[in-house]
Amino acid sequence: MDSGSQTESSSRTSSPRRRSEVDAKIDDNASVDSGFASGNSSTSSLPLVSFTPAHLRFLNEQLEAMHPVDILRFCRLLFPSLYQTTAFGLTGLVTIDMLDKLQKESPSFQPVDLIFLDTLYHFQETYDLVERVKERYNVNVHVFKPASVDTVTEFEELYGEKLYEMSGELYDWIAKVEPQQRAYSELKVAAVLTGRRRSQGGQRGSIPVIEIDEERGIVKINPLVNWTFRQVKDYIDTHNVPYNALLDRGYKSIGDWHSTSPVGEGEDERAGRWKGQNKTECGIHNKKSRYNQFLKMEAQKVSAA
Repeated sequence: MDSGSQTESSSRTSSPRRRSEVDAKIDDNASVDSGFASGNSSTSSLPLVSFTPAHLRFLNEQLEAMHPVDILRFCRLLFPSLYQTTAFGLTGLVTIDMLDKLQKESPSFQPVDLIFLDTLYHFQETYDLVERVKERYNVNVHVFKPASVDTVTEFEELYGEKLYEMSGELYDWIAKVEPQQRAYSELKVAAVLTGRRRSQGGQRGSIPVIEIDEERGIVKINPLVNWTFRQVKDYIDTHNVPYNALLDRGYKSIGDWHSTSPVGEGEDERAGRWKGQNKTECGIHNKKSRYNQFLKMEAQKVSAA
């Protein structure tokens, strides 16, 4: 973990959660207007920002037709403790470039830092890109690795070689989900910008601009949700945004080297992720109980044997 992951701003606040009911009980002195709990409320247990389901639907309806830059401009105003989670894929790089332009437009605003989950199994090209991005944009990158290890050797001494083949769910939990949870907790994250788009298909085909991860207590914003791969790549080329060298070798969606392969002509952009497996997400965009569910399934298999 780099030194940036250990720093916290005193202005960072607790994570927002959607109220389960419009009539949620609050202190008599708390002020609620259009589904928001006041940040000046005397009820310390209330989050700084709360959405009712109706308000969330309204916001998504309004944001749906907005350009990603305008969505980002709006989110910088609305959300405290806003971060961007990224593995430095193309969509995330577009977001980084747009945020950089917005920061120059409004330099007094709190910069949006990056969260990078270093599984230790990224391509070298990805690590090279991280350094190029830091140099180009002077952005703060908070790096979170699997707990208690710093290298692949240490990881494999602790968990064995090829854990990603022996138990993919356990690997996802140790290398991605737990570090993400730790990042949210240590940085006191309220909302995160992601690089997910509907055109990527699978579980992403119907995601809104803003969604609530109630189990993690995080607001997720997908600013480029409506863009196609071509729009993303055109932006990269037009604005000379640094990108992963693997893109020029047939890769379109890049994760760990052991679960990423080039995409064939006519294949979906994420077809190279976990190729041949019945899997489209690694766990960080699923419920954090994913591994617990896996353990239950394994126990049931043993019982049935």
